Amino acid sequence: MVKQRLLRESIACRLALQQLPPLIYSTAEANDIDCHQTQTKILHMHISSMERLQLTTAGFPLYIQCKTFQCITVLIPREKDCQEVHAILEKYSRAMRLEDLYAFTYQPSCDAFYQVAGWALYDTQTEYLRMEFPEKHWCISLINKNYEICDTYPKCVAVPRSATTPLLVGSSKFRSHGRLPVLCYYYKHNQATIMRCSQPLSGFSAHCLEDEQLLHCIRKTNPTHSSAPLCIVDTRPAVNSAVCRVTVTGSENANIYSDFKFVFLSIENIHVMRDSLHKLVEVCELREPSVEEFLAALQSSGWLKHIKSIVDTSAFIATTVGDEGVSVLVQCSDGGDIAAQVCSLASLLLDPFYRTLQGFMILVEKEWLSFGHKFTDRCGYLQGDQKETSPIFTQFIEAVWQVMQQFPCAFQFNERFLLAVHDHAFSCQFGTFIGNCEKDRVDLRLSERTYSLWGYLLKHMGEFINPLYRREDSQLGVLRPVSNPQNIKFWRGMYMRFEGWVHPKESVMERLCIMKDQSSSLEDHIKLVAKRTPPSMTS
Repeated sequence: MVKQRLLRESIACRLALQQLPPLIYSTAEANDIDCHQTQTKILHMHISSMERLQLTTAGFPLYIQCKTFQCITVLIPREKDCQEVHAILEKYSRAMRLEDLYAFTYQPSCDAFYQVAGWALYDTQTEYLRMEFPEKHWCISLINKNYEICDTYPKCVAVPRSATTPLLVGSSKFRSHGRLPVLCYYYKHNQATIMRCSQPLSGFSAHCLEDEQLLHCIRKTNPTHSSAPLCIVDTRPAVNSAVCRVTVTGSENANIYSDFKFVFLSIENIHVMRDSLHKLVEVCELREPSVEEFLAALQSSGWLKHIKSIVDTSAFIATTVGDEGVSVLVQCSDGGDIAAQVCSLASLLLDPFYRTLQGFMILVEKEWLSFGHKFTDRCGYLQGDQKETSPIFTQFIEAVWQVMQQFPCAFQFNERFLLAVHDHAFSCQFGTFIGNCEKDRVDLRLSERTYSLWGYLLKHMGEFINPLYRREDSQLGVLRPVSNPQNIKFWRGMYMRFEGWVHPKESVMERLCIMKDQSSSLEDHIKLVAKRTPPSMTS
């Protein structure tokens, strides 16, 4: 059993456990005569799970799985030490309180970047003005300024100008967690929009006049297609919605909402996604599988099928808005998970600004942080029930990567950037993702007490530039990814980047970035030599 669970390379480790930032372990290959030492750091918060395996002749194995998909087996000589290490890592890999997280004690080197850097990157009004949304039809409302209407929504929300306060309040009471329909993206070329909300509290017979009137107000904000019905995209499978209606939730009654078009696009819930990821990790840990075994196990995990569903749904929304000029309202169970995935990816397909480094950061701020994706719960920052964890943000990052594979010249950022954003969503080194909503982050005063991930990424921007990026290609308009099975790839750079040893393997894109840097350095050196060379020597 131990043999099956050990990594492809047997390693012996000496641990130096620290309370604050990382678990540091020194490794030496078991068959290395010189016992050559290397050192790698793993942040405590990156630890996903641990298991003490059966005793071996080399010692007591402690198997560690990380949220970055790194897996190691640590061989500890004494059982008592193994138990102690296990207990310490259990304690520090999940905090009791948010204030115990690494971000509240992290201090970069004095010349790294300023504490305030990155916190002011996103501003609601500035972003909607960038979209050029017409103030004749839309307005930034402060109805939620004290988080009383919806405590998981931002203070400022964009709503139809014709929607009155009683209308908005009534709709919020009809929607799960008060997450009423609000604007998340305005497509200036045809005035169509992407809206988002949670499922209605409709049951079998409930009806809310204010909610129905608000949807009519939304439909009328698109004067160029005023006769077209508002498209309501329910991301859940139709059967899930039907089951929910047996209780007090569900979907709108099509007979009452007769002026709207309903589409169900079958993205599974957070629990299915969590189980699928567990199966994917098992696939990546297979020891020397055959091609047939690996492909069969990968298909059985269902992971790529779920990624395809997210890409398909996002592409449908982008096409409906961009090509047909029809506004779309996206709803899922609580409005903070699947809606965040597809609204942000659809916006990225529509708007080349979100395919730049800064634009992508603003997109994550707007659709994920501002609109209340529950990072604390979904990423498992705290001790407690892990049934709320789910790889929703991981799937979004991968869906973006899948699109990048088909349009390599349309993105300013590279794969390394996506991996950095993903890994730091789990690291808690920065305050950016801590909390479940904007209100949590305001209450914790994160912008005063912690550093922003965006400040760090902008400081190291040169590492994340895609050498293939061409601005003219990015401006071509709506991206239309093809999601045929042969176009959805297994992302080895994410899930198997630590395969065979503890250091990530260098990707083709990373090698290309290095070659570009070397070429630029040589060009600078040639210019410098040319300046220093006397004119007589060049004639």
